[in-house]
Amino acid sequence: MTNSPALAASEPVIIPIDTPSLGDRSYLAHDGDVAFVVDPQRDIDRVLAIADEQGVSITHVFETHLHNDYVTGGLALARRTGASYHVNAADDVAFERTPTRDGDVVEVSPTLRVRAIATPGHTFTHLSYALESAGGSGEHDVTAVFTGGALLYGTTGRPDLLGQEHTHDLVHHQYGSARHLAAELPDQAAVLPTHGFGSFCSPGSSGSTTSSTIGDQKRSNPVLNRAEKDWVQQTLADLEAYPAYYVHMAPANSAGPAEPDLTAPRTADRDTIAASLGAGEWVVDLRTRTAFAAGHVTGTLNIGLDGQFATYLGWLIPWGTPLTLLGESAQQVADAQRELVRIGIDHLEGAATGSPQDWTARPLGSFERAAFADLAQVRHHRHVVVLDVRRESEHNDAHIEGAVNIPIHQILTSVDEVPAGEVWVHCAGGYRASIAASVLAAHGRHVVAIDDDFAQHAGSAGLPVTSAA
Repeated sequence: MTNSPALAASEPVIIPIDTPSLGDRSYLAHDGDVAFVVDPQRDIDRVLAIADEQGVSITHVFETHLHNDYVTGGLALARRTGASYHVNAADDVAFERTPTRDGDVVEVSPTLRVRAIATPGHTFTHLSYALESAGGSGEHDVTAVFTGGALLYGTTGRPDLLGQEHTHDLVHHQYGSARHLAAELPDQAAVLPTHGFGSFCSPGSSGSTTSSTIGDQKRSNPVLNRAEKDWVQQTLADLEAYPAYYVHMAPANSAGPAEPDLTAPRTADRDTIAASLGAGEWVVDLRTRTAFAAGHVTGTLNIGLDGQFATYLGWLIPWGTPLTLLGESAQQVADAQRELVRIGIDHLEGAATGSPQDWTARPLGSFERAAFADLAQVRHHRHVVVLDVRRESEHNDAHIEGAVNIPIHQILTSVDEVPAGEVWVHCAGGYRASIAASVLAAHGRHVVAIDDDFAQHAGSAGLPVTSAA
């Protein structure tokens, strides 16, 4: 594979399109003339720009499954380009598509064809797509496989998103599907998953791997080198909470989402912002945690664009709550709006840009930022509450003795469970701690946000850290 538009007939170009805030990848593949797209995100202008840059026409769009972590752009892209839209024939959808089944072969061009492979597990109707490209002899060889959530780098998609009543069947399907791909496809075939780059669609972590092959996965992926019973047991043990907004994604994708409207929201002035806060609506400050801690509109929440913004906002916000964004620039607001339409939050009440002094006439709120070394010193002099907002598994692996663990996704409903007193809140690196600190500050709590690396500095600072090991 190559990223050069000048290519031989046997060299397909495959361009990954990353969405880091959701931990996903889409793909555009072409032969220098025509292209197909796999699992496109909602904001299809990114895909269209790449096709234009490469000088190719999109003729086919493929969905590996009805996604649970984002709203697809597949239908909108197909309608915009006139491409055929390939969705599993067994999926109950409200739009016309090209019904695709296990074993179907789609001739994209004389040199590229795509073969559908049934790989249930992440969903019951999941399909993977083997890319077969023509060599000099005219024979088609498998050069890559788009695996969606069936086979990720070092793991697989999680099997519990359709409800606990289906998890047992799906986890065994997932094991068989991964084995099927490994047995059927050549070792040199590139593995191109949609999930696994930080997405909560995978159980456990896929690590920092950014590319792999079937042969690599045979050597490193537990699903391909462990007995089924052992793998199933470990996979089920690794399942943790997933973002609450997921429940809305598959229904939206089944209904056939339209192309998003990225028109800038109306401007919110000081009075509007104050009224929104007074009405219990969400006003989210997009700035970095450093800027937010130094000064912010009291009552606003900090979910910065420098982390998994859409994932955590979608996880925490009660679905349908009116939302206003505060950003340093119009571009920051536009970037956040793009992130939000990917998870189906299409309407914003308004937005404001500038600085906190532009957004309110009242005194600004603020809170301290600190390091773990500061916490170690403070605990010698006075009692403080240590709040750990990491996931339960992270806390169980290693935690500061006496710390209270309330995972970030539970903080809104568990504020009353945070013990009284001065609260020092931490996570693994600072991003989630700032979100939680903003929630506590909005409730009038005295809070200090620890903006530090837990793994590197908590123990070395002299704090008593209990480890599962």
